[in-house]
Amino acid sequence: MAQQVITDNLELLLAVLPPHLKARLESLEGLQELLEIVLDLGREPEARFPGQAVYLDVPPVTEQDIEYVVERVGDFGEDNRAGIPATLHRISAIRNRRGDVVGLTLRVGRSVYGTIDIIRDTVETGKSILLLGRPGIGKTTKLREVARVLSDLRKRVVIVDTSNEIAGDGDIPHPAIGRARRMQVRRPELQHAVMIEAVENHMPECVVIDEIGTEAEAAAARTIAERGVQLIATAHGNTLENVLMNPTLSDLVGGIQVVTLSDEEARRRGTQKSVLERKAPPTFGIVVEIAEIDTLAVHHSVADTVDRFLRGVPPLPEIRVRRPDGEVEIRPSQVPEREIMEEALAQAAGYPPVPPPREVSAERPVLLYPYGVSHGKLEKALHDLGLPADITHRWFDADAVLTLKAYERKQPHRLQEARDRGLPVYVVRSNTLPQVAGALREIFRLHQTRQEAGALQEAKRAVEEVLATSRPIELSPQAAHVRRLQHRLAHEHDLHSESVGLEPRRRVKIYK
Repeated sequence: MAQQVITDNLELLLAVLPPHLKARLESLEGLQELLEIVLDLGREPEARFPGQAVYLDVPPVTEQDIEYVVERVGDFGEDNRAGIPATLHRISAIRNRRGDVVGLTLRVGRSVYGTIDIIRDTVETGKSILLLGRPGIGKTTKLREVARVLSDLRKRVVIVDTSNEIAGDGDIPHPAIGRARRMQVRRPELQHAVMIEAVENHMPECVVIDEIGTEAEAAAARTIAERGVQLIATAHGNTLENVLMNPTLSDLVGGIQVVTLSDEEARRRGTQKSVLERKAPPTFGIVVEIAEIDTLAVHHSVADTVDRFLRGVPPLPEIRVRRPDGEVEIRPSQVPEREIMEEALAQAAGYPPVPPPREVSAERPVLLYPYGVSHGKLEKALHDLGLPADITHRWFDADAVLTLKAYERKQPHRLQEARDRGLPVYVVRSNTLPQVAGALREIFRLHQTRQEAGALQEAKRAVEEVLATSRPIELSPQAAHVRRLQHRLAHEHDLHSESVGLEPRRRVKIYK
């Protein structure tokens, strides 16, 4: 079903403007797309539409213009927001040091029916849901629609409406929230207390909250969720990762804590002794990231997503898109069956899953994973030899593993796993600088051979394409001795070639 957009009494918003501003706005085309009106003292008024701003051809805003608007809207709260009774419009004030209003943003409020069809099945599961997205993307609109849909299902829904943005200004809630009840908040810093009051006094099955932003509100959200009440809320942040890395809000998705492992466990995992782990079960079981108004990423298991992130594994959200015909297309995360099986085995063994092998190129350093080898000795050897390599603490990112003979004799699971994945394992007899340096020279001789083979293969494919299409092709950047091999291959096929660009991105161009 295509969504139906209903503008909430735009004429009531225009009515609070000075007559000359109202007349100018009404003369604009596409007024039904108006997002907000900006009035700043001494500046030309501005009307904002999706993707553009229109400066109104009228005199600059005066103190009288601002006073005219302020006198015709509701009282401004401590958050400097006001509204128009029985509408969803929001008026926000900018004040000077004396407290005088010197700027106004009049935001058009709209109720949009059908916006949660794209996640209605998720909402009806009864799980707590956190909506994320940039300002103006439609989070509050979806909250309002969630409240209406759940209340129409005869659920007891209470909205904690701090800025009267969900249910509108005035004592009578806007019809867009359906049969849901609304609790207003006298001051923004009291939102967490009203959240708890809603649960204790009014026995809701679902609590709807806009903009969780403080530690107290995050704690109140956990209290509500632990009492078995469904929680639908928004928070500051575009993605789940943003929330996880925010110390104030990370508890909403389980939080992060540093755990010190025993020596044996650290060796078994192949990690440092101090690792990051999820602190607690997430307050919200589901996170919905709103990329665009009709494009969402749904994390159905926040706990699993956070655990994957802390292991350095990319999350795999479900992508949902509303097509122009109104139908919702669901695109499940595409994970090849082999990778699913490998991940399951790795998780069963307590190890992170392994991504496909990375291609070797001259544009990135070799990644080495030391297993029992001194990091200090390895860093010094790399520095002394001037080799393009980095140390990684994640074995599944490595190009090669470096271990001690004493460890290799015991055949630990981690080394066996690395070999099974095709990673070369180099053995050092002892943790001395000469031994480590010798192993590095061996690694880089092999790496250089692989790099040359890959570069020649790329050049061969380019030669075939140039012969077939006559179009010139530039190859990947390579070292000078590798470029010479590529030039030779081009000349063997009667093609021209030249080196272009500057080091370290100098590369071969092949043409007829």
